[in-house]
Amino acid sequence: MNKETAKDILDTIKNEYVSNPKPELDFNNNFELLCAVMLSAQTTDKRVNEVTKELFKKYPTPQILSNADITDVINIIKSIGLANNKAKNIINLSNKLVNDYNSIVPNTIEELTKLPGVGRKTANVVLGLGFNIPSMPVDTHIYRMSVRFKFIKEDDSVITAEEKLKKYIPKNRWIEAHHLLLLFGRYHCKSQNPLCKECKLKKFCIKK
Repeated sequence: MNKETAKDILDTIKNEYVSNPKPELDFNNNFELLCAVMLSAQTTDKRVNEVTKELFKKYPTPQILSNADITDVINIIKSIGLANNKAKNIINLSNKLVNDYNSIVPNTIEELTKLPGVGRKTANVVLGLGFNIPSMPVDTHIYRMSVRFKFIKEDDSVITAEEKLKKYIPKNRWIEAHHLLLLFGRYHCKSQNPLCKECKLKKFCIKK
């Protein structure tokens, strides 16, 4: 891998497959974004958008959500799976936002990852989408793309994937690259039955 190859991969994805790289989660502010990203683990953005419409209408602020009845929150989000744990996390993080951050979502990875249930990937998404701070979140799709496009080896860690992507992709393209790789992995270079036959990126891929 080198910077020129990384540029060719991103440019081809943008020109051929993902002309409008943008998030598919619905949110109106950083608090909603933070909750939505947490809820999106092991489910689809479409399903998250269905439940957050009701969730944020009833609990629009950290203060209000911090006082929510957990059973009610579970009932609202139960269709996305892992509802018990996710409900607990978004209520607990709301409490911490109220008590420690004056109800304002922090803008550093160190502070974000102090919030209950917030890992590095979620924190990076919030930095990029919420604050426009260059970041490189690595989810299952982006990790798979990192392996297939030979940014990393199959047994490398998620942290290694983040570091290698940052090394080969210019900082001013990190946020865009996140969307390009994620959406290409989600809809084209899928985990099962990837659309390899007509793919214009075969020459870069370990599956060629």
